[in-house]
Amino acid sequence: MSKTVLIIGASRGLGLGLAKQVSSQGWQVIATVRDPQRADALASVANMRIEQLDIDDAANVDALAQQLSGTSLDALFINAGISGSRTLSADTATPGELSQLFMTNAVAPVRLAKRMLPLVDPQAGVITFMSSIMGSVETGPGMGMPLYGASKAALNHLTRTFVAELGDDTGITVLSMHPGWVKTDMGGAEAPLDIETSCAGMVEQVRRAAGQGGHRFIDYQGEQLPW
Repeated sequence: MSKTVLIIGASRGLGLGLAKQVSSQGWQVIATVRDPQRADALASVANMRIEQLDIDDAANVDALAQQLSGTSLDALFINAGISGSRTLSADTATPGELSQLFMTNAVAPVRLAKRMLPLVDPQAGVITFMSSIMGSVETGPGMGMPLYGASKAALNHLTRTFVAELGDDTGITVLSMHPGWVKTDMGGAEAPLDIETSCAGMVEQVRRAAGQGGHRFIDYQGEQLPW
């Protein structure tokens, strides 16, 4: 029986790479994009269903949950996120820039996970939040982009709260995933890792995590990371 995955934010970069990877393994893929008119690369992927979603729009998230009612998800991969300006700092950031960064990277992903939770297989489902080593309070400072890192630290904190609220009876596993430094629009051309290698690793970690339960902060190779 084929597995089903919902990938949030899949029009390009890591989201598109994840969609290609799971599709090649025979999974049924539901993938969201903000603008379906700009999803040609995604539309060419096999086993694909594309849905429109703006993760910051709570009503839009509710509508998607309604559309998917009755679907059983083996995996939910919340990839949507923004980097903000590379020069964004506590000294110069505007309230609007901060609101956008923390809403999209920290608040909206957890809100979406809560809304989609009834669709996730309660025995062996895996929910993966796209985090970053920059979000590690221990090792992130000094890596640059401090406010982006702070938004991912906030995501990690809210994810841990989300996991605590799941209780001890669930079989769902939650991963906070660092994809590595990847050649994407966000990672830049100087990044050492290609999208295919990162995504193959992340999908393998999701496969291994099924049925394990608990919450871990890991990278695409399965290495444990410091909170």
